[in-house]
Amino acid sequence: LSPGMESLPEAVLIRILAAIPAVDLVLVCRLVCCQWKNLVDGAALWILKCQQEGLTGAESEEDAENWQNFYFLSKKKKNLIKNPCGEEDLEHWGEVENGGDGWKIEELPGDFGKEFPSEEVHKYFVTSYEWCRKAQVIDLRAEGYWEELMDTTQPKIVVRDWYAGRRDAGCLYELCVKLLSENEDVLAEYKSETVTIPQDNDGSWTEISHTFSKYRPGVRFVRFEHGGQDTLFWKGWYGARVTSSSVTVEP
Repeated sequence: LSPGMESLPEAVLIRILAAIPAVDLVLVCRLVCCQWKNLVDGAALWILKCQQEGLTGAESEEDAENWQNFYFLSKKKKNLIKNPCGEEDLEHWGEVENGGDGWKIEELPGDFGKEFPSEEVHKYFVTSYEWCRKAQVIDLRAEGYWEELMDTTQPKIVVRDWYAGRRDAGCLYELCVKLLSENEDVLAEYKSETVTIPQDNDGSWTEISHTFSKYRPGVRFVRFEHGGQDTLFWKGWYGARVTSSSVTVEP
């Protein structure tokens, strides 16, 4: 320690530590001395870091550990689904079932379709006249969500998907998401009903979402699967359209 550091008022030391990257605080600064360990393990430092970086929402949390986890989870929050809108064709989607004429990627709004609510989404996947399904498995550890966090803190796992039909065709849509253990045992599951969109629908996009919380310890993977088909059995791509799928781990 540099001379005088140990004599600094705690509030000043906290402001100095708050300027250090969070990973270094936990992996390096905690080990310097008892005082630094207590500060890194306490709430005040993380409350300050949250305030400095505009991360809000944990104000109701009084538990010090929650502030540190809230900080890390807020900073890491991102969509864990790769290629959610078909910009990379079917890249990253496995276990693909290509019923009828199989999956196709089209530009929004598409024939007899509507624009998507977000201007950032330009494409969608569309299904055919027999069931088309595709899945993606997310490795939570590889994405930086460590085991103790998943088993003890159990952050929310929020799943979202968007689907639509063509105005001139009826279709079906399904979503199934599973939380899996190391050995791929199913620890929690969400399965939507089979959504039926009638032939004379307005082509608008609908969001479906589910939040997993208070799940069993041991979650290491998330398996996201969705699919659909048309109900008229027309050759081509008249089935359910899907885009902007997301899985996020949230505080």
